[in-house]
Amino acid sequence: MTIRPATRTDCPGILAIYNDAVLTTTATYDYEPRTLAQREEWFDQHTRDGYAVFVAEDESGRIVGWSALNPYHARPGYRFTSENSVYIAADKRGQGLGKLLLSPLIDAARARGLHAIIAAIDATNEVSIRLHAKFGFVQVGHFKQVGYKFDRWLDVIYMERLLD
Repeated sequence: MTIRPATRTDCPGILAIYNDAVLTTTATYDYEPRTLAQREEWFDQHTRDGYAVFVAEDESGRIVGWSALNPYHARPGYRFTSENSVYIAADKRGQGLGKLLLSPLIDAARARGLHAIIAAIDATNEVSIRLHAKFGFVQVGHFKQVGYKFDRWLDVIYMERLLD
């Protein structure tokens, strides 16, 4: 397994993992799969703005996971805070890839001079909550029934990691 910075050519693999999460999980509250053009635009914007994106590539060259730093809010007062994303292919979950993808993301946040990383996690995603806790994230909020997907209301847990 190789963890490396993503390139634009990784967008189809990133897209496949994300779209599966859209259709089958509450890891994202998106309802509609994205197109390759949309994912490439997302990647180009991240690259242009200096936000890290990493991929996990297996021995066959398949992208089996990805992580990213994302803008937290557009207002300049939030420029030292980022929200993270970690997505793993369905057939590779539970194999430790989340740890491998979150670690370089935290290093990249430090290198970028960020002060805080925020994780907004569906309250039923206990695996992600535990993963973030192992990396020093602490729960700072629990928003009840702020999301809606698959015909049910969803809670969101906010976790934060201060970097300095």
